[in-house]
Amino acid sequence: MVTVFALFGSAVAMIGIVSVRYLIVSGAFAAATRMRHPGLYVGLDAQIRREILWSLASAAIYGFPAGIIAWGWQNRGWTLIYEDLATMPLWYWPLSIFLYLFAHDSWFYWTHRWMHVPHWFRIAHAVHHASRPPTAWAAMAFHPIEALTGAVVIPLLVFLIPIHVAALAVVLAVMTVMGVTNHMGWEVFPRFIWAGPMGKWIITASHHQRHHSDYRGNYGLYFRFWDRLCGTDRGLGSFALSGAGQPASSSGSAAGPRDAGGRRDDGHRANHRA
Repeated sequence: MVTVFALFGSAVAMIGIVSVRYLIVSGAFAAATRMRHPGLYVGLDAQIRREILWSLASAAIYGFPAGIIAWGWQNRGWTLIYEDLATMPLWYWPLSIFLYLFAHDSWFYWTHRWMHVPHWFRIAHAVHHASRPPTAWAAMAFHPIEALTGAVVIPLLVFLIPIHVAALAVVLAVMTVMGVTNHMGWEVFPRFIWAGPMGKWIITASHHQRHHSDYRGNYGLYFRFWDRLCGTDRGLGSFALSGAGQPASSSGSAAGPRDAGGRRDDGHRANHRA
């Protein structure tokens, strides 16, 4: 009975941590948006409230299994998380970060693409795409079904791939920051990143914006690898209609029939294809 209470307490604590992390990071980038691009989120108060409610529900789904596994790691030696740097060669430390990000990106690509099958889109993924345009608060605005597909990734990986606790913290930080910045409605990273050689392989808001405007392609989270390999890479999007003065698409035109700064009809959402 004591163990059950300890597990529940750890899960509740982790839910609180994930929720506070979301509120702090999304709130910080939302504040930065209001300073950098005043008026970009004007008229979106009801949408933002909805994004926050869905995100806090997702935080509970993400936090519950993470809290149980954190307790098991600390008290029962579960997982392959290690604290002593000497456990693995130093060169493995950055490699483990890449392995986690690539594995997470691969899982995200295929589950995200699956979520764009019309049946599952209507049931679950439409909640996320109801944010038009997406804001800094939309990163975790998921239907519970979609939240469950994302919540299992890191908890599974800690049983499969060894990682130092600090490296895991880096992975979680990258996951949080990229999730938020990809939905801000403007490009926070400098041009040499998204428009240079690096931008051909990593995803920033310029790439993910096109997904939210076209609904097709650009399914990745961190890397463009799977999109490029599977022929679903649609290039960079445009922020022109949002008034943010951001990059045009790779073809020099708008990203789709309507940018994320506009409104798309619900018929397209219901009938699009992956």
